[in-house]
Amino acid sequence: MVSPQSVLDYGSWPSPISAESLVEGSRGLGSPHRDGEYLFWLESRPEQGGRMTIMRWREGEEPLELLPERYNVRSRLQEYGGGSLLVADGRLWFSNFADQRLYSFVPGEEPVPITPEGELRFAGCSFDAARDRLICIREDHREDGEPVNSLVALPTNGMSEGEVLFSGTDFVSAPRLSPDATRVAFTTWMHPNMPWDNTRLHSAGFDEQGRLANLVTHNPESAESVIDPQWRRDNQLFALSDRDNWWRPYAVKGEDFSPLPTGLEGVEIGGPSWSIGGRYYHFLDTGELLVVARRGSVETLHLVDGDGGQRRLDTGAVSYSDIVILGERLYLTAGFAGQPTALVELDLTGSITRVLRRSKDEGLAVPWIPEFRQVSFPVPGGEAHGVYLPPQNPDAEAPEGEAPPLIVSVHGGPTASAGVSYNPGHYFWTSRGFAVLDLNYRGSTGFGRDYRRALYGNWGISDVEDAVAGASWLAAQGLADPERLIIRGGSAGGYTTLAAHAFHETFAAGASYFGVSDIEALARDTHKFESRYLDQLIGPYPERRDLYIERSPIHALEGFSAPLILLQGLDDPIVPPNQSEAIHAALKDKGVPTAYIAYEGESHGFRRAENQISSRQAELYFYGRVLGFEPADNLPAVAIDNLGAPSH
Repeated sequence: MVSPQSVLDYGSWPSPISAESLVEGSRGLGSPHRDGEYLFWLESRPEQGGRMTIMRWREGEEPLELLPERYNVRSRLQEYGGGSLLVADGRLWFSNFADQRLYSFVPGEEPVPITPEGELRFAGCSFDAARDRLICIREDHREDGEPVNSLVALPTNGMSEGEVLFSGTDFVSAPRLSPDATRVAFTTWMHPNMPWDNTRLHSAGFDEQGRLANLVTHNPESAESVIDPQWRRDNQLFALSDRDNWWRPYAVKGEDFSPLPTGLEGVEIGGPSWSIGGRYYHFLDTGELLVVARRGSVETLHLVDGDGGQRRLDTGAVSYSDIVILGERLYLTAGFAGQPTALVELDLTGSITRVLRRSKDEGLAVPWIPEFRQVSFPVPGGEAHGVYLPPQNPDAEAPEGEAPPLIVSVHGGPTASAGVSYNPGHYFWTSRGFAVLDLNYRGSTGFGRDYRRALYGNWGISDVEDAVAGASWLAAQGLADPERLIIRGGSAGGYTTLAAHAFHETFAAGASYFGVSDIEALARDTHKFESRYLDQLIGPYPERRDLYIERSPIHALEGFSAPLILLQGLDDPIVPPNQSEAIHAALKDKGVPTAYIAYEGESHGFRRAENQISSRQAELYFYGRVLGFEPADNLPAVAIDNLGAPSH
C-alpha cells in the first residue's frame, strides 16, 4: 500500500536518505586488473578514513581483501594520483599513501618496499617482462623548487630509486609498452599547458642496456591534446587526439595521424587526465575496438570495426570506466541512473552476466530517485548545459502553487563534467524538496574542445554567467523559486560559488567546499600540476595581475550579502586552508551571515566518513537557518556568524 502524501513545505520533507546513509556500507570501485584466473581491483573505504585496499576475485569465490589495514593504495603523484596498482605474473606492485614508496606484493606474504624512503612518488607503471623491470612515472621532490617528473626503470626486486629513461619536460605520463616489448610510447607536456591542452606523443625503442633509443616525437608542432597511447597486437601505435574538436582515435606512424573511422559523430572518446592511467578504448581479439563515447552527460559503449561500422552495447549503464578484457568477457565499472555503480562482467552483446561488487550493497527504491533531464539554456554568445533533477519524495508534496528551492551544483576542475549516474548525494537534497541543477558550464568536458576552451581567459566570468543563467532559466519556467536559489561547489566549483556571491545577486545562499577566494594567492601557492593552469583560465601571471585581483572574491567584498558556509580540509595542498580562512574572516567582519568548518586530516576532497556526514548535515542546517525552513532531521547546530545564536 502506498502511504498518503503529507503536504509540507519544500526543504522540510522527511527523508530516509540521511547523511549517515550516504557513507554507511559505501565503497569506491576502480582500477581492475586481470591476471590469470583472478580479477583484482581497488576499493576505497570511507569508514576507514578513505583508505584504498586491494580486492581479489575468481569464479566460484567471494571477493577477498588482500592488504593489511595499515596499507593504503594511493599515489600523490601530481597530487591527484591514479595509476597506483599494477598486477602481472602473479605479483602486485602498489604505491602506499603514507610513505609514497612502491611495494612488491605476493598475496599471502608481507608487502616489500622496492623504492627507498624519501621524497619520491611513483605511479602509472608498466611491466617490462622482457627486462624484468617496471617502467614508471617518478616525481622527485628532493630538491627545492618544482618537483622533477621523469620516466624511470625500476627492477622488480631489490631497492632502487629508478634509472632515468626520459626527463627534461615538465610532465611525463602514460607509458605503454608494445606487445613485442621493443618500444614504449608516452606523452609529455610543458607549462603552462594541462594534459587536455597541448601534449606531445613520443615513442622509442631500447638499446642493449634497456635505455631509450631512436626517440620519435610524433606531433612536434601541432597544438592538440594527445592522450592514451596504446599498441595494437600488430605493434601499430594508436592514440587519442582532439585535433578536430572531439577526442577520437588515430593510427600513428611517424608524424602521420590517420583517423580511425568510428561511425560516431559529436562524441568525446577521451577525457581530461586529472589522474594517471585512464583508458578510453581497448583492442579486442576480434580486431574490433571497444570505445567509451561521451555525449554531454551520458556515456555509451560501442564496438567499432575500423571501417566506420559500429555497434552499441546496450548495457543499461550511463557511464563506464576501468575496462578489462578477457576473450569475450569484459570487466568494468558501470554507472547506472537508477542503481549504485557496480563492477560487472559483460559479454560482447552487452548483457551483464555477473555483478561482482556494488558501490553500495543496497540502493534506494525507485520512488526516491528523480528522473534526470538534460537541459540546455541560453548564455551570452551561445548556450550552456546541465542536468536537472526535480524534487522527489513519495511521502510528501508541497503546497499547491509553490516552486522548489534550487541548488545549482558546480563541479570542480573546471575541466570536469556533471554526469547522470546514480547519485545519492543529489537525492539527499531532492528527497527533502530541493531541485538540483548539476551544471555543465562552459569549460566542461563532453561537448568538444571548443566548448572546453570557451572558459579560457574567462574563468570567473563565463562559469558564473552560466550558473546565473541556468538558475534564472529554471525559475522562469516555474521549476525553481527565484527567491530561494542556492549555489554550491568544491574546488573550482567553490570558486564559482564565491564569485557568484561577489559579482551577482542571484543566489540567496551558498556553500563553498575548499573554494578559491584569492586567485593571486593560489597562483603563488599551489602544487606543480596546476601551478600554471591559471595562465590559461585567467592570463599569464604576474603580467595580468590586474585580472587576478579583479576576479578574486576576496577583493570584491562589497558584492557579498547572501549567507555563505565554507568547508575546508586543513591538509589541502591544492587549495590551501588560507583561502577559506581569509574569505570567512572578511565576511564575518562585513556582517554577512557566514559559517566556517575546518577538518583536520582532510586533503582536497573529504574522504573520512565522519567528515562527509558532518559537512552534509552542516550544509542542510545552514540552509534551513538562513532561508527560514525547518529540516525534518535532528541536526547538530552550527555556529553562524552574524545570524544570532544557533538553535536546535
